[in-house]
Amino acid sequence: MTRVLAVADSDSYLKWAAGLLDQLPAEWTRTLAVVRTPITPSPAQIAAAVSGTRLGAGEPPAVTSARGLRRLAERTRPDVVLVACTGPVVDVLVSGVFGGMSPRPVFVSGLPGISIPATEKAWLYRGGCDVFVVHSGKEVAEFGRIGKELGAAGTVALARLPYLDHVVTRPASTGTGDRVVFATQAKVPRRREEREGILVALAALAARRPDLDVVVKLRALETERQTHNERHHYERLWRDLVAAGVVPPGAVRFAAGAMHEHLAAAAGFVTVSSTAALEAIAAEVPLLVLSDFGVSAEMINLVFEDSGCLGTLEDLTSAGFRRPTPAWCDANYFHDSAVSDWVPRVAALVEEARAGRLAPVRPLLDGPAHAAARRRARLRVELPPNVLRAGYRASRRVRRYLKAIS
Repeated sequence: MTRVLAVADSDSYLKWAAGLLDQLPAEWTRTLAVVRTPITPSPAQIAAAVSGTRLGAGEPPAVTSARGLRRLAERTRPDVVLVACTGPVVDVLVSGVFGGMSPRPVFVSGLPGISIPATEKAWLYRGGCDVFVVHSGKEVAEFGRIGKELGAAGTVALARLPYLDHVVTRPASTGTGDRVVFATQAKVPRRREEREGILVALAALAARRPDLDVVVKLRALETERQTHNERHHYERLWRDLVAAGVVPPGAVRFAAGAMHEHLAAAAGFVTVSSTAALEAIAAEVPLLVLSDFGVSAEMINLVFEDSGCLGTLEDLTSAGFRRPTPAWCDANYFHDSAVSDWVPRVAALVEEARAGRLAPVRPLLDGPAHAAARRRARLRVELPPNVLRAGYRASRRVRRYLKAIS
């Protein structure tokens, strides 16, 4: 029997971890936990993240401290630890919290969505892991090249994005959807006026097509945290636009919850950049990936070039949704699950570990040059979030005072 302990630190990584656990052989045991950090998901976010997975039918995963994680690992003695966390937290957990465990587990990490272009930074934080999971042949090639250049000991492995296997496909011929879903992205677009432009276009669509329920699908409510900070939250921007008389109240509605539930009723889907676009494709929902703000690595939408799905805000106001080309789907994320090799790679490493042949963890961030960054990351997992936030506010006050008297 192979025992797996999965650890997540945010809503998107939790969703990814729960989905990956579903891809494991039925006889493997699974334990899923959330490590307490400043971006810990709320109970509602946790429920939405595991919805539709095997673990979604049981008790929600527990939120625990770093010390609690170590105790959990010592109690369950996992053969595999899936570290589904943001980069700095992966490094701290693998090299610190889980350090020195005997027998040493196989450490698996990866990225929870579209990861083109590949970055050196992602590998640096995960350099102590044995398996780095990504989700397309292009990603395997790019991250494999970077890993070799950095001297990483781990291997890059392929998995189907787990979200795609949890989507219920609605035949395109049925035409039963009555909802347009806009999936927000915390990082892009960055400028307030760009986000306001999207909301104005959604309101225009609602005015043109009163038969459609126009929904802004949020990753997090204003009071909740997510993987990346969102400077201009769409709910707050909408209230300002209504107050200024730019859009009518009630033209669109805001909702959280599981994406697959929204897609089940969708006639169209729109985003600037989101892995949810792949979920829409899997559900046979026509979509738009907005190109008004550029198509680039910075906009995290470069992978959609030549997909046939790029469109504009003007297309959105007229409900001009698209379908991707079959060639693009074959090359990007929709490979046959039989091609995925992450599970057999992990299983082989488990046998190596049991035979005592697994090499010690060798992080890429060891050394004095990375000591300060590692200390900051350690604080994120070792201090309670309220203490960390209080300390950060206090340090800002001290910096302002020193600036004032200088």
